[in-house]
Amino acid sequence: PAQLILIGILTTLSLSLCLSSLRYVIYVYVFVYPSLSHTLLFCFGYLFVGYVTLFADMTALTLLRRSVTAVSYDGYAHVCVTNWRFLPQLQRCQLHLHVSGRHAAVLLSSKTTATTATSAVAAAQAPNAYANVGGFSITYRTMSAAAPKLVAVAESRRFMIDCFKAVKVPQAHAEAQADLLVAADHRGHFSHGMNRLEMYINDLAINSTDGAAVPKILKETPATAWVDGLNGLGAVVGNYCMDLAIKKAKTVGVGWVCAKGSNHYGMAGWYAIRAMDQGLVGMSMTNTSPLMAPTRAKEAALGTNPLSLGANATNGDKFLLDMATTAVAVGKIEIQRRKGAPLPDGWAQDPSGEVTNDAELGFSTGCLMPLGGSELTSGYKGYGLGAMVDILSGVMSGANYSTQVRKWTHAGADSAADLGQVFIAVDPNCFAPNFEERMADFNSRLRGATPTDPSKPVLLAGDKEKKGMADVDAAGGIQYLENQLKTCANLAEILKIKPLSFV
Repeated sequence: PAQLILIGILTTLSLSLCLSSLRYVIYVYVFVYPSLSHTLLFCFGYLFVGYVTLFADMTALTLLRRSVTAVSYDGYAHVCVTNWRFLPQLQRCQLHLHVSGRHAAVLLSSKTTATTATSAVAAAQAPNAYANVGGFSITYRTMSAAAPKLVAVAESRRFMIDCFKAVKVPQAHAEAQADLLVAADHRGHFSHGMNRLEMYINDLAINSTDGAAVPKILKETPATAWVDGLNGLGAVVGNYCMDLAIKKAKTVGVGWVCAKGSNHYGMAGWYAIRAMDQGLVGMSMTNTSPLMAPTRAKEAALGTNPLSLGANATNGDKFLLDMATTAVAVGKIEIQRRKGAPLPDGWAQDPSGEVTNDAELGFSTGCLMPLGGSELTSGYKGYGLGAMVDILSGVMSGANYSTQVRKWTHAGADSAADLGQVFIAVDPNCFAPNFEERMADFNSRLRGATPTDPSKPVLLAGDKEKKGMADVDAAGGIQYLENQLKTCANLAEILKIKPLSFV
């Protein structure tokens, strides 16, 4: 039982600390009262206490491993709890782990890597990073070979809904969040689909996100609105705000809605699509946890701050841009790290602010470079874009912004994110006529540009996603990574829901 394991951990840790203190008592005694017998006693006692201490350490680690799924390292050592109800006990245990520095070394020496837990708490920080006592951290390690099994889109949606309902999310909100996630997987954006499910469940399980919250309007004009998401699910807040912007655009031509008190809202393009489905041009943007280092800075002060714009053309054609304002997503750096491959220039920087090709260093530092890379290659433009997104979404909405936003690897999920987001809908019929025909011509001109490699035609924003959806439909299901399926199996067991079934 979890309680017995916890008692064992605390007991062995306490014994370890007491024995460590005893060694120093013996040392002082021999120093004050030197003699041959005392020296021999010191040697024997020191070795004996050392071995007993090591035994206590290993016993604690063994017990700890029974309550966790895995251990990983990304600048901190993380312990990932297999049962989120065990979190409060491990919070109290964390101080003991922090005091005993050697446990960090023991954990970091572990070769276990895959993290597939439902809740996570930082059990021991790196030896040089003890300033953050008591912080949570959620870690994800879901890259692996693609599994041979396929999951039907409807089945993926069913599983996600069941997961959300298991942590007391209302049916309508569970469906909204699941629709967002499965849409990302359907389009090939696996980083923002099922891969994010565990993070959402973690936040909901420990009440850092309110799954039942309903957004409310704080201030409104015919064309604008200021909304408080009340710490609700990102999809719930996002859908509410974009639908409000759509309503205003259909009435007065444009709708601009700012939201505060929101959470991770998934694929930015999802909200542009909602406007496109109503014959409008749609835009959305959000700030995120600090991951981008401003040009000439040594540390992160902006998020990846994605933005999206979508516009319809004739015959069902579309332009759908969905992009981050950093040079690359942090997941790509992690992939390079796992492969042991160097980073291309302009992806990340080291603690001194210099461009680094060391994937391990780039990942642990958590400092992505802005779109464009270094100052020499015009990275300040990506920095400016990221700042623009934060001004419009964070500053203007009254939400957290820049370094006010919690850091996922440090503060984790023990505090509300309070993200800021913007949702814009525009009726193109308020301007030049024949917008969709002109968009079709625009798209054809871009796709028709002569490619540098004839085997790789020029693509338009959204073309890859369109092909991804066609491939999934042709195959009859989504092909998830093996580790992702293991995570889902673990979630099903913990939340006591029906596991995924395969095509």
